[in-house]
Amino acid sequence: MSGTVAIAGCPNSGKTSLFNQLTGAKQKVGNWPGQTVDRYSGEFRSGGETFEIVDLPGTYGLVAVSAEEGIASRYLVDDRPDVVVTVVDASNLNGSLHLVAQIAEAGLNQVVALNMVDVADRRGIDIDEDVLGRALGVEVVRTVARKGQGTDELKAAVARAAGRTPTQLVIDYGGVVERHVGSLVESIAVRPGLAALGSPRWTALQLLAADVATRDRVAQLPGGHAVLEAAAADRDGIAAETGFEAAIELAEHRFNWISHLVADVSGPIEMEMTWSDQVDRVLTNKFLGIPIFLAVMWVVLRFTADATAPYLDWVDSTISGPVARWAVALLSAMSLDGGWVESMVVDGVLAGVGGVLVFVPVLFGLYLMLALLEDTGYMARAAAVMDRSMRAVGIPGKAFLPMMVGFGCTVPAIYATRTLDSSRDRLLTGLITPFMSCGARLPVYVLLASIFFAGDKSMVVFAMYVLGIAVAVLIGFLLSKTALREEDPAPFVMVLPEFRMPNARTVWILVRQRTASFIKGAGTTILIASMAVWLLLALPVTGDGSFADTDVEDSAFGVVAKGFAPTLAPLGFGEWEQSGALLSGFVAKEVVVSTMAQLYAVDGAVAEESTNGFVDDVGDIATSFVAAGRDTLLAIPRVIGFDFLDLEDESQSELQTAVRTSFEDSSGGKGQLAALAFMVFVLLYTPCMAAVGAFRQEFGTRWMWVSVLGQAAIAWIGAFIVFQGGSLLGLG
Repeated sequence: MSGTVAIAGCPNSGKTSLFNQLTGAKQKVGNWPGQTVDRYSGEFRSGGETFEIVDLPGTYGLVAVSAEEGIASRYLVDDRPDVVVTVVDASNLNGSLHLVAQIAEAGLNQVVALNMVDVADRRGIDIDEDVLGRALGVEVVRTVARKGQGTDELKAAVARAAGRTPTQLVIDYGGVVERHVGSLVESIAVRPGLAALGSPRWTALQLLAADVATRDRVAQLPGGHAVLEAAAADRDGIAAETGFEAAIELAEHRFNWISHLVADVSGPIEMEMTWSDQVDRVLTNKFLGIPIFLAVMWVVLRFTADATAPYLDWVDSTISGPVARWAVALLSAMSLDGGWVESMVVDGVLAGVGGVLVFVPVLFGLYLMLALLEDTGYMARAAAVMDRSMRAVGIPGKAFLPMMVGFGCTVPAIYATRTLDSSRDRLLTGLITPFMSCGARLPVYVLLASIFFAGDKSMVVFAMYVLGIAVAVLIGFLLSKTALREEDPAPFVMVLPEFRMPNARTVWILVRQRTASFIKGAGTTILIASMAVWLLLALPVTGDGSFADTDVEDSAFGVVAKGFAPTLAPLGFGEWEQSGALLSGFVAKEVVVSTMAQLYAVDGAVAEESTNGFVDDVGDIATSFVAAGRDTLLAIPRVIGFDFLDLEDESQSELQTAVRTSFEDSSGGKGQLAALAFMVFVLLYTPCMAAVGAFRQEFGTRWMWVSVLGQAAIAWIGAFIVFQGGSLLGLG
């Protein structure tokens, strides 16, 4: 490896798009040391040399406010990469150059990627990159990351920068500040142990700005406490002489320097209203913004539920048909058929994992739609729109972003609370985010909605998502007025990117990463949980059965589920199969469907008889795959409201028939109402054990139990209101 490159930039500057263009498919995903935030890295070659590139979390500066900004700051200062590629929004130089200036002041080797120059050109902003480069002491490369323009030139610039000795930018902060900076530099310079922190001037500036990460590093080094005392005295001195805090004085002078630089490199800018600005006047309108957001989410969920249905059926028929037959044939060839091994493979592995994999097309559709919204820039606008409403009920506007992440998966959504500014805001958001309908809940909604609400499937699924938001807002309001009362609300700050057409490459990478992450992460959990359920089903507790040959009701799982079932009877689903599925859902919501598949079809899970050979099966799989693609294309008009094509499949699988019968019996003939209550319970109770672990790591054991028990109680109350209230109204 010839060198390490860090790619930094403000949120919505196109940093991730540029990272994807530089690395292509050569990406690795891990965690930052000691953190659970994803770390994306990759490689690229230039001039015969190979560089490792690390995508840092988005940050507006190196004085960390959020946990993710702290990661970026610590990596740049502690690891000191060979080159830092700082991505700058060419249409918003004033906002973007603050980070560039700080990295240059830190004395790091830097290349500036002047991104979105096409947007700047459309707005009449003409930037002289040579003048900008000389002022900063760096090389500036014009790029359009979404289209891959300028990436070759950027790679060459990185290779040149890697061989240069870095220079340090020095900004004049005025007589008062410079006097105190000089005094603090002297205190640092006489202590050799502090040299590991880099330039004494940069360390002094960070201490005067009260950067917590720098303070913690200085405190651990010999002589550090004396330097911290000197820094505190200098901060007090600056405040006394200027009337402003030291951090404000530093920022004021730095922004003044940037404004003069922008005037030199681009001249006077006359901003004209672009089509993106005109669209924003509608999308962010205080009256139209929320209805538009709800309409967009309706289209997203309708596409997810309807357009992906043909592939759901294809995966289901493939696993329950040819794959199951192949498994049985293989076991027969090994003389392992007819016993507990065949039961474990067919009833455990295939019925469990297969029962969840059939919904991968649904999740793929959800991730695709969310990626399209992100890449167009609509997600940032939705956050700005929702900020007004959320502030009105005491929830921080930035909480909307983790909540939106929660539509995909609760675990990263909990970690995304680190982007919020205060511990109160982070805890409040962490407590309400689990009420968002994560992708793992979607298979349960789709299964029950398909059985009981076939004609209104999309509407029912959409209602679950809206209900989750409503409950989160209600709980957030109650907490903000009681246990987590807001004292000093932080302002909502977000740069809205240019509204644009989505880029196919960027969208595909996002969808691929998220889908693969779900399959990888959920696959292990599902396999373990499915095998655990199978084992409990195979263990006889009562009756005359033997291992792997016992009635389900007599198994260990049946006995536990029966003990839990009475607590759910008032909710309309008090049969032990239903309670057993919910118990397994504590492990992961993906397992609810697979457990149902095992419980309701455990006696009939053996593969159907067929005279097809292997080649015939493969041909049938390919043919049905093409047919599913055709049906998906035909279903798209229905997504946008044209229902002249009736693609609903009125036939019911064996599992669906069993589920319908079970809910009808448990509810006294009110199957629809019981199914709706069941979906509400799944929506509101604990997402999964992984989410519980993430919550404990972020907020501690005490708040973890508050979250788990609180969600269980809210789920029971919510399902009770739906079933009993609906029964009183004569519904169901």
